[in-house]
Amino acid sequence: MTDYSEEQRNELEALQSIYPYSFTVLPENPPSFTITVTSEAGENDETVQTTLKFTYREKYPDEAPLYEIFSQENLEDNDVSDILKLLALQAEENLGMVMIFTLVTALQEKLNEIVDQIKTRREEEKKQKEKEAEEAEKKLFHGTPVTIENFLSWNAKFDAELLEIKKKRMKEEEEAGENKLSGKQLFETDHNLDTSDIQFLEDAGNNVEADESLFQEMDDLELEDGEDDPDYNPVAPGSDSSD
Repeated sequence: MTDYSEEQRNELEALQSIYPYSFTVLPENPPSFTITVTSEAGENDETVQTTLKFTYREKYPDEAPLYEIFSQENLEDNDVSDILKLLALQAEENLGMVMIFTLVTALQEKLNEIVDQIKTRREEEKKQKEKEAEEAEKKLFHGTPVTIENFLSWNAKFDAELLEIKKKRMKEEEEAGENKLSGKQLFETDHNLDTSDIQFLEDAGNNVEADESLFQEMDDLELEDGEDDPDYNPVAPGSDSSD
Protein backbone atom coordinates (compact mmCIF):
# COMPACT_ATOMS: atom_id res chain seq x y z
CA MET A 1 0.00 0.00 0.00
CA THR A 2 1.34 3.44 -0.99
CA ASP A 3 2.12 5.83 1.85
CA TYR A 4 1.04 9.11 0.18
CA SER A 5 1.88 11.24 3.21
CA GLU A 6 5.46 9.97 3.22
CA GLU A 7 5.94 10.67 -0.46
CA GLN A 8 4.56 14.15 -0.03
CA ARG A 9 6.86 14.92 2.93
CA ASN A 10 9.89 13.70 1.01
CA GLU A 11 9.02 15.85 -1.98
CA LEU A 12 8.54 18.93 0.18
CA GLU A 13 12.03 18.49 1.63
CA ALA A 14 13.52 18.06 -1.82
CA LEU A 15 11.72 21.13 -3.19
CA GLN A 16 12.92 23.25 -0.29
CA SER A 17 16.49 22.27 -1.12
CA ILE A 18 16.08 22.92 -4.85
CA TYR A 19 14.28 26.29 -4.47
CA PRO A 20 15.58 27.73 -1.18
CA TYR A 21 14.69 31.37 -2.04
CA SER A 22 11.44 30.90 -3.94
CA PHE A 23 9.77 28.04 -2.01
CA THR A 24 7.32 28.83 0.78
CA VAL A 25 5.22 26.37 2.81
CA LEU A 26 1.79 27.70 3.72
CA PRO A 27 0.14 26.96 7.07
CA GLU A 28 -2.75 25.09 5.51
CA ASN A 29 -4.18 21.59 5.54
CA PRO A 30 -3.98 19.74 3.27
CA PRO A 31 -0.32 20.74 2.71
CA SER A 32 0.09 23.77 0.37
CA PHE A 33 3.11 25.73 -0.80
CA THR A 34 4.16 28.33 -3.37
CA ILE A 35 7.07 28.42 -5.78
CA THR A 36 8.04 31.59 -7.63
CA VAL A 37 9.42 31.06 -11.12
CA THR A 38 11.22 33.80 -13.06
CA SER A 39 12.30 33.70 -16.67
CA GLU A 40 15.81 34.37 -17.84
CA ALA A 41 16.48 38.02 -18.67
CA GLY A 42 15.69 39.09 -22.18
CA GLU A 43 17.71 41.27 -24.51
CA ASN A 44 16.70 44.43 -22.65
CA ASP A 45 16.73 42.74 -19.24
CA GLU A 46 12.96 42.23 -19.34
CA THR A 47 11.62 39.25 -17.40
CA VAL A 48 8.30 37.56 -16.76
CA GLN A 49 7.45 35.94 -13.49
CA THR A 50 4.74 33.89 -11.87
CA THR A 51 4.13 32.36 -8.46
CA LEU A 52 2.35 29.00 -8.46
CA LYS A 53 0.40 27.68 -5.52
CA PHE A 54 0.25 23.89 -5.19
CA THR A 55 -2.00 21.87 -2.89
CA TYR A 56 -1.58 18.15 -2.40
CA ARG A 57 -4.59 15.92 -2.78
CA GLU A 58 -4.99 12.98 -0.43
CA LYS A 59 -3.73 10.42 -2.96
CA TYR A 60 -1.03 12.52 -4.62
CA PRO A 61 0.96 11.51 -6.69
CA ASP A 62 -1.65 9.10 -8.03
CA GLU A 63 -3.88 12.17 -8.24
CA ALA A 64 -2.75 15.42 -9.81
CA PRO A 65 -2.11 18.24 -7.33
CA LEU A 66 -4.29 21.32 -7.30
CA TYR A 67 -2.51 24.37 -8.71
CA GLU A 68 -3.25 27.99 -9.50
CA ILE A 69 -1.37 31.12 -10.50
CA PHE A 70 -0.97 32.95 -7.19
CA SER A 71 0.57 36.10 -8.75
CA GLN A 72 2.27 37.12 -11.99
CA GLU A 73 4.27 39.93 -13.59
CA ASN A 74 4.39 41.02 -17.24
CA LEU A 75 2.18 38.20 -18.47
CA GLU A 76 -0.66 38.68 -20.92
CA ASP A 77 -3.99 36.93 -20.45
CA ASN A 78 -3.22 34.51 -23.27
CA ASP A 79 0.13 33.68 -21.58
CA VAL A 80 -1.68 32.75 -18.36
CA SER A 81 -4.09 30.56 -20.31
CA ASP A 82 -1.21 28.80 -22.08
CA ILE A 83 0.57 28.15 -18.78
CA LEU A 84 -2.49 26.54 -17.20
CA LYS A 85 -2.94 24.29 -20.25
CA LEU A 86 0.72 23.29 -20.10
CA LEU A 87 0.48 22.37 -16.39
CA ALA A 88 -2.63 20.29 -16.99
CA LEU A 89 -0.89 18.34 -19.76
CA GLN A 90 2.25 17.73 -17.69
CA ALA A 91 0.23 16.63 -14.65
CA GLU A 92 -1.71 14.10 -16.71
CA GLU A 93 1.46 12.69 -18.26
CA ASN A 94 3.19 12.25 -14.87
CA LEU A 95 0.44 10.66 -12.76
CA GLY A 96 1.84 8.12 -10.30
CA MET A 97 5.12 10.01 -9.85
CA VAL A 98 5.98 13.04 -7.77
CA MET A 99 5.77 15.78 -10.35
CA ILE A 100 6.17 19.27 -8.85
CA PHE A 101 9.77 19.61 -10.08
CA THR A 102 8.66 18.50 -13.55
CA LEU A 103 5.81 21.02 -13.58
CA VAL A 104 8.05 23.86 -12.42
CA THR A 105 10.72 22.98 -15.01
CA ALA A 106 8.11 23.02 -17.79
CA LEU A 107 6.89 26.41 -16.50
CA GLN A 108 10.45 27.79 -16.50
CA GLU A 109 10.88 26.85 -20.14
CA LYS A 110 7.53 28.38 -20.99
CA LEU A 111 8.45 31.70 -19.35
CA ASN A 112 11.74 31.79 -21.26
CA GLU A 113 9.77 31.19 -24.44
CA ILE A 114 7.44 34.06 -23.59
CA VAL A 115 10.42 36.41 -23.16
CA ASP A 116 11.67 35.38 -26.60
CA GLN A 117 8.22 36.07 -28.00
CA ILE A 118 8.29 39.53 -26.43
CA LYS A 119 11.62 40.17 -28.15
CA THR A 120 10.24 38.95 -31.49
CA ARG A 121 7.09 41.02 -31.08
CA ARG A 122 9.08 44.17 -30.36
CA GLU A 123 11.28 43.58 -33.39
CA GLU A 124 8.19 43.14 -35.57
CA GLU A 125 6.66 46.32 -34.15
CA LYS A 126 9.91 48.17 -34.85
CA LYS A 127 9.99 46.90 -38.44
CA GLN A 128 6.34 47.84 -38.89
CA LYS A 129 6.99 51.39 -37.67
CA GLU A 130 9.98 51.69 -39.98
CA LYS A 131 7.87 50.46 -42.88
CA GLU A 132 5.12 52.94 -42.10
CA ALA A 133 7.70 55.74 -41.87
CA GLU A 134 9.12 54.78 -45.29
CA GLU A 135 5.67 54.72 -46.85
CA ALA A 136 4.86 58.10 -45.35
CA GLU A 137 8.11 59.49 -46.76
CA LYS A 138 7.32 58.10 -50.21
CA LYS A 139 3.90 59.73 -50.15
CA LEU A 140 5.51 63.00 -49.11
CA PHE A 141 7.86 63.06 -52.11
CA HIS A 142 5.80 61.23 -54.73
CA GLY A 143 2.32 62.24 -53.69
CA THR A 144 -0.84 60.30 -54.27
CA PRO A 145 -1.29 58.83 -57.77
CA VAL A 146 -3.98 60.73 -59.70
CA THR A 147 -6.99 58.72 -60.75
CA ILE A 148 -10.25 59.82 -62.32
CA GLU A 149 -12.06 59.24 -59.05
CA ASN A 150 -9.75 61.22 -56.77
CA PHE A 151 -9.37 64.02 -59.38
CA LEU A 152 -13.14 64.47 -59.67
CA SER A 153 -13.41 64.46 -55.90
CA TRP A 154 -10.66 67.09 -55.60
CA ASN A 155 -12.14 69.22 -58.39
CA ALA A 156 -15.60 69.23 -56.81
CA LYS A 157 -14.11 70.30 -53.50
CA PHE A 158 -12.03 73.00 -55.20
CA ASP A 159 -15.05 74.41 -57.06
CA ALA A 160 -17.07 74.50 -53.86
CA GLU A 161 -14.33 76.38 -52.03
CA LEU A 162 -13.93 78.83 -54.94
CA LEU A 163 -17.68 79.50 -55.02
CA GLU A 164 -17.68 80.15 -51.31
CA ILE A 165 -14.85 82.68 -51.71
CA LYS A 166 -16.74 84.50 -54.50
CA LYS A 167 -19.92 84.68 -52.42
CA LYS A 168 -17.99 86.07 -49.48
CA ARG A 169 -16.28 88.68 -51.67
CA MET A 170 -19.58 89.79 -53.26
CA LYS A 171 -21.15 90.12 -49.83
CA GLU A 172 -18.26 92.26 -48.62
CA GLU A 173 -18.52 94.51 -51.70
CA GLU A 174 -22.28 94.93 -51.22
CA GLU A 175 -21.80 95.85 -47.59
CA ALA A 176 -19.05 98.29 -48.53
CA GLY A 177 -21.31 99.89 -51.18
CA GLU A 178 -24.14 100.33 -48.70
CA ASN A 179 -21.85 102.05 -46.23
CA LYS A 180 -20.14 104.35 -48.79
CA LEU A 181 -21.61 107.92 -49.08
CA SER A 182 -21.74 109.98 -52.28
CA GLY A 183 -20.24 113.46 -52.52
CA LYS A 184 -23.67 115.01 -52.13
CA GLN A 185 -24.43 112.86 -49.09
CA LEU A 186 -21.11 113.82 -47.52
CA PHE A 187 -21.88 117.51 -48.17
CA GLU A 188 -25.35 117.19 -46.70
CA THR A 189 -24.24 115.30 -43.63
CA ASP A 190 -21.19 117.55 -42.87
CA HIS A 191 -22.34 121.18 -42.52
CA ASN A 192 -18.77 122.35 -42.10
CA LEU A 193 -18.01 121.63 -45.76
CA ASP A 194 -20.02 124.68 -47.04
CA THR A 195 -17.93 127.15 -45.08
CA SER A 196 -14.60 125.42 -45.04
CA ASP A 197 -13.36 126.88 -48.36
CA ILE A 198 -14.32 130.42 -47.37
CA GLN A 199 -12.72 130.09 -44.00
CA PHE A 200 -9.56 128.75 -45.67
CA LEU A 201 -9.31 131.82 -47.93
CA GLU A 202 -9.86 134.22 -45.04
CA ASP A 203 -7.23 132.48 -42.94
CA ALA A 204 -4.81 132.49 -45.84
CA GLY A 205 -5.36 136.21 -46.55
CA ASN A 206 -4.78 137.20 -42.97
CA ASN A 207 -1.54 135.28 -42.84
CA VAL A 208 0.04 136.61 -46.06
CA GLU A 209 3.17 138.69 -45.38
CA ALA A 210 5.05 140.77 -47.99
CA ASP A 211 8.82 140.84 -48.11
CA GLU A 212 9.59 144.57 -48.38
CA SER A 213 13.23 143.86 -49.23
CA LEU A 214 12.12 142.78 -52.65
CA PHE A 215 11.12 146.32 -53.45
CA GLN A 216 13.17 149.54 -53.67
CA GLU A 217 12.13 153.05 -53.02
CA MET A 218 11.31 154.77 -56.19
CA ASP A 219 13.49 157.70 -55.13
CA ASP A 220 16.55 155.46 -55.04
CA LEU A 221 16.25 154.51 -58.69
CA GLU A 222 18.56 156.48 -61.07
CA LEU A 223 16.65 157.37 -64.15
CA GLU A 224 18.47 158.49 -67.28
CA ASP A 225 17.79 161.88 -68.84
CA GLY A 226 14.72 161.99 -70.90
CA GLU A 227 13.09 159.07 -69.24
CA ASP A 228 10.32 161.37 -68.11
CA ASP A 229 9.55 162.01 -71.77
CA PRO A 230 7.37 159.28 -73.03
CA ASP A 231 8.67 159.88 -76.56
CA TYR A 232 12.31 159.73 -75.55
CA ASN A 233 14.29 156.92 -77.11
CA PRO A 234 18.04 157.03 -76.48
CA VAL A 235 18.76 154.68 -79.29
CA ALA A 236 16.46 155.38 -82.20
CA PRO A 237 16.14 152.75 -84.88
CA GLY A 238 18.61 153.30 -87.67
CA SER A 239 20.70 155.82 -85.73
CA ASP A 240 24.39 155.45 -85.18
CA SER A 241 25.41 155.76 -81.59
CA SER A 242 28.91 156.80 -82.62
CA ASP A 243 27.68 160.24 -83.92
